[in-house]
Amino acid sequence: MVLSVSERTFIQEVLESPVPVLVNFEAPWCGLCRIIHPLLLQFKAQCGEQIKLVGVNADENFKLSNTYKLKSLPTLLLVENGTVRHRLEGFRGREDLRLALDEIKLTYTNRAKAYTTSKTADLECRSA
Repeated sequence: MVLSVSERTFIQEVLESPVPVLVNFEAPWCGLCRIIHPLLLQFKAQCGEQIKLVGVNADENFKLSNTYKLKSLPTLLLVENGTVRHRLEGFRGREDLRLALDEIKLTYTNRAKAYTTSKTADLECRSA
């Protein structure tokens, strides 16, 4: 399930999130938005708790659409610690998106492994 975010909840759910957030700017009339939705759900399932997935209706949240200078829909932003780390727009279809999501997933699963490894090493050092 994708959490629906509005201008009212964006700061709390996205900018202040303790985990990276993939923001999907979409609209009900956007055919490509509907086509990629299953891929985004699959991506979320594969990433688990390492990345949060939220949706923003670009038509109903005009300030956010302007703030992030949307040129086309869908537009995906990966936000980490309040900063946009990746911007995905203008992809041609599922395969384009799948490749971009795989790259993001690889980046964040490697980062999580490195974090876990360094924490374990830190604990081992303290125990010694």
